[in-house]
Amino acid sequence: MIAAAEETEGTGVPRLNVGEWIESGFDWLNDNLGGFLDLIRDSLTALVDGLDDLLNTPDAMLLAVVFALLAWLVRNWKLALLSFVLLVFIISVDQWEQAMATLALVIVAAALALLIGIPVGILAARSERVSTTVRPVMDLMQTMPAFVWLVPVVTLFSIGVAGAVIATVIFALPPGLRFAELGVRQVDPEVVEAGHAFGSTPWQILYKIQLPLALQTIMAGVNQVIMLALSMAVIAGLVGAGGLGGEVTRSIGSLDIGLGFEAGLSVVVLAIFLDRVTAAIGSGGVFSGRIAKLTRRRNDAEKSATRSRASAHM
Repeated sequence: MIAAAEETEGTGVPRLNVGEWIESGFDWLNDNLGGFLDLIRDSLTALVDGLDDLLNTPDAMLLAVVFALLAWLVRNWKLALLSFVLLVFIISVDQWEQAMATLALVIVAAALALLIGIPVGILAARSERVSTTVRPVMDLMQTMPAFVWLVPVVTLFSIGVAGAVIATVIFALPPGLRFAELGVRQVDPEVVEAGHAFGSTPWQILYKIQLPLALQTIMAGVNQVIMLALSMAVIAGLVGAGGLGGEVTRSIGSLDIGLGFEAGLSVVVLAIFLDRVTAAIGSGGVFSGRIAKLTRRRNDAEKSATRSRASAHM
C-alpha cells in the first residue's frame, strides 16, 4: 500500500515519497550486500588500473603506430594515416596518459555492457516474454538523465573508477541489447524455416543462420555502445573516474579554458578513432579491410594449389 506523507503544495495530490523509498532500498543493499559490492569494486578497479598500466607502458608514439596499423588492417591506409595524425595530436597536447586511462575505462565498461546486452538481446528476440520484460527497463536506462546514475553508484561503490564503470555500463548497455534483438528479429523467417526443414537444432540455427545474418546490425549496436561509453566515461570524471573526464572536471573547477579544450578535443579524437574502426569492422563483417584481402589471397592460393595437385594426379 502506498502511504502519503503529505499533500503536494496547492494541488491536493498526495505526496509520494519515491525518493525516500529508493534511498531506503540502496541503504538495504549497502547493509546486506556490502561484502559483495566491495568485491565488485575491487575487481573493477584492478581491471581498469591494470589495462591503464598496460596501455601506458609502451612509448606513446609506438602505441599510436600500433593503433594506426589496426586502422589499416580493418579499413585502409587513409584511415590509418588519419588515426595516426589524430593520436599524435593527443600526445602533442600532453593528454596521452589521461586518454589511455579513459580508453581503459571505456574498454572495460563497453565489454561488460556487450557481455550482458547481446545475450539478453538475442534471448529477447527469441522470446516475447523476455522482450516485454526488458523493454521498459531499457527505456528507463536510456531516458534517465546520465548524471542521475552517478548518485546511486557512488552510494554503492563510493567515489572512484568502479562507480564510473558501473554508471557507464548502465548508460551504454541499451543500444547493444536493442540492436542485437533487432538484428535477430530481422533475419528472414523463410531462411530460418529452411534451417528447420533441414533438421538443424535451435543452437545451429542461432549460430549458423541468425547470428551471421544479424552481424552487421549487432556491430552497429557495438559501435553505439562504445560511443555512449566514451561520453559517459567523461561525465564520470565528476565521481573520480580520472582520465580525460577528470581533466575536464578539473578545468571546470579552475576555469581553465585551455585545459578544458585540450581534454575535450582529445575526447573527440578518441571518439573519431573508435567510431571509424568499429564502423569499419561492422560495415563488412569482422576484419573487412586488409585482413580480409590477405585472407582472400591465402584462400585463392590454397585453391590454386589444390587444383594444381589435382591436375598432377590426372
